Amino acid sequence: MLQTKKSAEQILFIFLGIWTFLNIIQAGFVEVHADEAYYWVYSRFLDWGYFDHPPMVALFIKIGDALLPGTLGLRIFTVLSSTLSVYLLWKIVKPYAENIKLFILLFSSIVLFHVYGFITTPDAPLFFFTVLFFYVYQKYLAEDRFKWAVLLALVIACLLYSKYHGILVLFFTILSNFKLLKRPSFWLIVGLAILAFLPHIWWQVQNNYPSFYYHVIDRSAAFYKSKFSTEYLLAQLALAGPLVGWFLYQSAVRLKTSDAFIRAIKVNCYGIFIFFLFSTLKGRVEAHWTLPGMICLFILAYLFISRKDTPKWFEKLAMVNIVLVVLVRLVLLVPIDALMKVKVIAYYFGNQAWAKQIHEKAGDAPVIFIDSFQIPSRYNYYNQSTKGFGYDSRYYRKNQYDIWPLEDSLRNKKAYYVLQFSHGDDQPQDTIQTTKGLYYGRWIEQVRMYQKLSVNPVETPDELKKGTPVAMRLKITNPYNQEIYLGNLGEKWKCYLEYSFKNGADMEEFKPVTADLENIRIPARQSIEVSAQFIAPAAAGKYKLIFSLRTEPFRGGRNSNMISVEVK
Repeated sequence: MLQTKKSAEQILFIFLGIWTFLNIIQAGFVEVHADEAYYWVYSRFLDWGYFDHPPMVALFIKIGDALLPGTLGLRIFTVLSSTLSVYLLWKIVKPYAENIKLFILLFSSIVLFHVYGFITTPDAPLFFFTVLFFYVYQKYLAEDRFKWAVLLALVIACLLYSKYHGILVLFFTILSNFKLLKRPSFWLIVGLAILAFLPHIWWQVQNNYPSFYYHVIDRSAAFYKSKFSTEYLLAQLALAGPLVGWFLYQSAVRLKTSDAFIRAIKVNCYGIFIFFLFSTLKGRVEAHWTLPGMICLFILAYLFISRKDTPKWFEKLAMVNIVLVVLVRLVLLVPIDALMKVKVIAYYFGNQAWAKQIHEKAGDAPVIFIDSFQIPSRYNYYNQSTKGFGYDSRYYRKNQYDIWPLEDSLRNKKAYYVLQFSHGDDQPQDTIQTTKGLYYGRWIEQVRMYQKLSVNPVETPDELKKGTPVAMRLKITNPYNQEIYLGNLGEKWKCYLEYSFKNGADMEEFKPVTADLENIRIPARQSIEVSAQFIAPAAAGKYKLIFSLRTEPFRGGRNSNMISVEVK
């Protein structure tokens, strides 16, 4: 028996070596995903929070980049934490069943685990700290001691600093075991975890809760589409293993247990997958959001299948599944002409060359891209700078580029303005042939933009009368460290205050707000109020009112909240 255990450990460490080696190769040689580049820019501006996510991913990248400059450094903490996660998962399931062959077979079959073996996004630390949470929670359930309580509190804080989805893991864990509430140590855990997470909460307060507005309000779709649900369900089957995923779900459902820890795993598994299924009612759900649930699925499937002989057909099918996944991983290492027509594969090639081709035109000047946080981030990463700026128009969503001090450094400076379509005027422009297609660039002298300026009603009427003029007082807040001028006297680039109404997915054409802005100068970090007038929509209904400051030659930013109004 002792020899068997030793053999299991030896096999595990051999697998960990192979797993780590494969991830290191991919981490070092696969070009960065644009999202990874975005989080690399996070790491250039370390903070307690960001528009989209908490800061753990930025810390992973910052430390890794300092140790190993380059693509491997950006991903090294993901590689190492992934390997440690596999080891901890074995420690979690080993007391219930010791079948190292099945363990490796199941783990290697799950596509999502391969993705976060080397790709560095907030899901990478979420993966590690979810596994670590379950490992420590298992110890805490078995032994209610101070050391486990303190360690669990710290792990919970790290889980929340990784990604907001960690809240679901905590909620469903408590839901599985209300007896926890009777433990004095439980309340110690709650207190310490909240205390450790306070800096991020304070960051949200200081920045007007951007993550809440984005994830809860802005990401909601106007109307439900059945494809949101069907695509979600199909994606979950594929990510659990395109050939064997269905069997893992079946096994997890069939597992019966009275064990408090496994019950927590089961409630998390059911809860997370069902939560995101219901989330499809209000918009598209990204397939990888269920990562914590996938970890639970793996544990449950392993425990059920290990109670009986593993079916031979499953072993063979799982091996084919693993070979297919590994082949896809290898395809990302070397460009194959026949596969470059597949967008998912082509996405990982030619990015560095593209960034250098744009840089050849722009030099060391700031470069303005439009309606993307990924494109300027990719430009920044491959040029190792923060000169790329994402101009977010009123037709796009807000992101971290609306918070960073990059726009402030552009005002009144010379910049290179790059579009993926022609600038559409008679001014000189460059046509840039890149590995990612044609781009069009032009120089802008004395950039004028007010992306961070806030324009919101002092009071919003309960209802508007359709097709009639609406008089409103607007509060305009200047967040910059310098005075700004909203008039156009003597200005090369004109500024216009405009408005639009959004009804579902349809947005009306932006029209000028009637307001006297010619003599308006707003001192640094101060606000003013102005009288304004505009016309309500011609049709009754519920709308979102949007105010926008458009400065030439740009499309205009979204300078207000999405203001709910009803037209009758």
